[in-house]
Amino acid sequence: MNKFMKMAIDEARDGIRSGDGGPFGCVIVKDGIVIGRGHNQVVRLNDPTCHGEIMAIRSACCTIGTFDLSGCQLYTTAQPCPMCAGAVQWANIEKVYYGCNISDTDAIGFRDQVFFNSRKDISQELCREECLELFREYQSISDKTSY
Repeated sequence: MNKFMKMAIDEARDGIRSGDGGPFGCVIVKDGIVIGRGHNQVVRLNDPTCHGEIMAIRSACCTIGTFDLSGCQLYTTAQPCPMCAGAVQWANIEKVYYGCNISDTDAIGFRDQVFFNSRKDISQELCREECLELFREYQSISDKTSY
């Protein structure tokens, strides 16, 4: 077994045994060293965004002091949902290795498949001009990495 996937599995097992959430664990590796780890904490924190991948990304960013995880690999017990896949892309993670697929998570009662199959649009544009002004203000800031 791959040692990093074993760590992700152990992380997930710790989480489910603690009652934190589902069987989702994750580690992030850079240059052969684990720099972040996390497991699902949706139940414990009452926060639907606390998936294993998100928690591991937060951990890795704190460890190396940047939001840019270029050159990193992510090992997770299940194929990332759309939210986590988006976070992986925003973090610039170069490779994702996963154990179970979306059909497997569906089979044990999680609804990830719904988010891959339907794109219900619940959004509506509002106050665009005011928000564009905010964007212009942001664009005028020269050092966007210091905050």
